[in-house]
Amino acid sequence: RGSQRERDRERAAARKPNAKGSQDGLTPEQRRERDKKALEEKAAKKAQQAAAGAAGTSTDNKNKGGGKK
Repeated sequence: RGSQRERDRERAAARKPNAKGSQDGLTPEQRRERDKKALEEKAAKKAQQAAAGAAGTSTDNKNKGGGKK
């Protein structure tokens, strides 16, 4: 078990530089612009899905099926 834990720590440390964060080379202004654009795209996609759901073409099948498990 101990060696597995050590290997996991090494792998996590190796992955760390690839993580998003303040080291992405962007100024706060650029980061805000990027985030704003991402939020607008997300909102547009959600609105499109809501419109499609109102038309009865929803892709959410969680509570649809009617069969017993």
